[in-house]
Amino acid sequence: MRLKPLSLQLMFISAAVLAGWTIALAGQAATTTSTDQDQKELAVTVYNSNVALVRDVRRVKLAEGTNDLRFADIAASVNPVTVHIVSLTAPKDLEVLEQNYEYDLLNPAKLLDKYVGKELTLVRQVTENNSTKEIPVKAILLANNQGPVWKVGDEIITGMPADRFVFPTLPENLYSKPTLVWLLDNRHAGEQNVEASYLTNDMNWNADYVLTVAAS
Repeated sequence: MRLKPLSLQLMFISAAVLAGWTIALAGQAATTTSTDQDQKELAVTVYNSNVALVRDVRRVKLAEGTNDLRFADIAASVNPVTVHIVSLTAPKDLEVLEQNYEYDLLNPAKLLDKYVGKELTLVRQVTENNSTKEIPVKAILLANNQGPVWKVGDEIITGMPADRFVFPTLPENLYSKPTLVWLLDNRHAGEQNVEASYLTNDMNWNADYVLTVAAS
């Protein structure tokens, strides 16, 4: 049996400890969601190569300690590697621990996939004696590969039709719009101006010119 070099083992251990530490911090972080209602300044510089630089300044309230800041109402084609955030109020007191770009947007298919292994309600419409009534059925979604597989009571059912699905909650990792998410260490409690900057694609510009010639 060959042993891995000590340095490699320590690297793996350090990575595992860091990942566990970050997850623990995320679990106890205060969550703040910022929308365009918090916006104080927005500057967009559009270049010729279908790229634009966005500077978005917002007023947000952060607690002292670990914060989970969710930055919504951003451009749809963000280049994630270019994202940067800084506090304009207290630049030395805000540190980024983790940064994510959430583009797993909400739609019916993804919502169903997120409920694999969980219970939801299937609503079926049944017509009897010229009247239609709805029958709710509690079911656990076992799988959703090429069609859903349900567990109802002690039975496993495929091909069960439903007129609609009723989900009890919206999973936290699904977003209705692109969102930047930061795990921050904040040492300046209260409101502050933060600036998020990033490059985004699918933006271009053109100009029309009008020439006015004075009469001779």
